[in-house]
Amino acid sequence: MTFTRQPFTRLNSLVLAALLATAGASAIAQTAPVATPPAPAAASKPAGPPGDRMGRHDPAKMQAMMAKRQAEMKDKLKITPAQEGAWTSFTAAMQPPANMGERPTPEQRAEFAKLTTPERIDKMRALRTERMTQMSAAMDKRGEATKTFYAALTPEQQKVFDTEHKKHGPHGGSGGPGHHGAAGPMKG
Repeated sequence: MTFTRQPFTRLNSLVLAALLATAGASAIAQTAPVATPPAPAAASKPAGPPGDRMGRHDPAKMQAMMAKRQAEMKDKLKITPAQEGAWTSFTAAMQPPANMGERPTPEQRAEFAKLTTPERIDKMRALRTERMTQMSAAMDKRGEATKTFYAALTPEQQKVFDTEHKKHGPHGGSGGPGHHGAAGPMKG
């Protein structure tokens, strides 16, 4: 009788591979975790009010950034005294609504908490629809204000405006979701 060693060789190879894998896994599990350096104090964000974890912007900083961009655009366009009224109307239309980013009041939260789940869903749906309607109206207003202002510009100024709008508009530069489409360089 002849015995072949081939099945045992395969079995030995499998056992050896399993042992090596187990040893490797246990060695990895026993290594000391790598310490990560603590974040510098200047880079860490201060804790905001509860519920303000979505990275909401500081309104004062946003207003300052918007004013700076408007001043830069006004310089680039070389607005004439005759165009000053159109410029003022345009920049006023670009301002975000006063109630943008408002949080619900404690009374509104208490009222909301009294609702059943289906009632809350319906209420949220109605609030979302209302908000979208308001946003759409604001975007339309900004779009019309931009068109009116654009018509008051000279052809050379229109070229500058077009170039700047491409840089800062909804799909160029830092513009993107959440930015005001017609606001162009005035987003914020």
